[in-house]
Amino acid sequence: MGAALTVPLEVQIAHKLADFTLDVNFVAADEPLSVLGPSGAGKSMLLRCIAGLERAGRGRIVLNGRTLLDSEKKIHLPARERRVGMLFQHYGLFPHRTLAENIAFGIQQLPLGERGPRVAALVERAHLSGLENRYPREVSGGEQQRAALARALAIEPEALLLDEPLSALDAHLRSQMEAELQSAFDRYARPSLLVTHNVEEAYRLGKRLLVLSRGRIAAFGDKDDIFLRPPSLEVARLTGCKNFSRVRLIDRQCIEAIDWHCRVRVAQIPSAAPAYVGIRAHHVRFVDADERGEQAENAFPCWLVRASQTPFRVTLYLRLIPPTKSTEKKDEFDLQVEVTRERWARLRDQPEPFRVMLPPDALFLVSE
Repeated sequence: MGAALTVPLEVQIAHKLADFTLDVNFVAADEPLSVLGPSGAGKSMLLRCIAGLERAGRGRIVLNGRTLLDSEKKIHLPARERRVGMLFQHYGLFPHRTLAENIAFGIQQLPLGERGPRVAALVERAHLSGLENRYPREVSGGEQQRAALARALAIEPEALLLDEPLSALDAHLRSQMEAELQSAFDRYARPSLLVTHNVEEAYRLGKRLLVLSRGRIAAFGDKDDIFLRPPSLEVARLTGCKNFSRVRLIDRQCIEAIDWHCRVRVAQIPSAAPAYVGIRAHHVRFVDADERGEQAENAFPCWLVRASQTPFRVTLYLRLIPPTKSTEKKDEFDLQVEVTRERWARLRDQPEPFRVMLPPDALFLVSE
């Protein structure tokens, strides 16, 4: 019989924090894993425990068969021996060292003949050629971030941890750094944990997704599965869903969406009685007149409450019951719908009510 396959990174820890206990149990493969959650959920502490910068109260951490932590066996490798690279939210570069010296900081034990070429290769790969002798204050935020990433990779880590690596960058630099990270993930196939509270960033950069809430795993697995079929109302909200309604079951394919004032057909009703139905804003469709909107499944008249525009998209706030003088509240709406500006330009001149469709396969049912 062949040897049993080992998972690159195994984490099973419990660590008491001020308001709750960080209590997680998961494994990570040689691919990027996005750790998503609100501020204060324990995301950064999770990374610090894996890196050895904090000592978890109890548990076990194993990386490529090496035990980094085992509270029962009294094993606690110091951070310098873990071979874990960490990229901090605010870079963490030493201000009195040049970029090259910062990159070389973790490999001082290497002979100069090996250290120099490694730093030079990382400087070139990070697009910092010509800047290696400058100090952090003399370069841009994006250049500092690339230097910090190069420093994390210099030790040839067996795992890479990134704590909100894009949050301090402007939109242009964030886009550039995302490309740098994706390239790094492709070159260095290893467990990579990316902490973020940005839903779109988590989706773009991670192959899999771990949703953390008050120190506990609310969801873990394939990112598409979690986004399309969130296991709970909490996970749906943490992954950016805006549209929910309480439900009442009609039959095995039909529910009443109480807060949307309509009945809808759903693709499948789970065995456990659902409490809410949800749909993501970009999954709601508008039905054009030539699509026979009156007969379209799950299609309903709607009235515009307000529109919020960005350079590329428009969020529409819609009411599914006609406004009246006795019930109308100017800020009251039932659904948020996201459309392109081009779609809104075609739609806005049409007479109200518009018609929206809630595709059955885009509706999901969740518990409390």
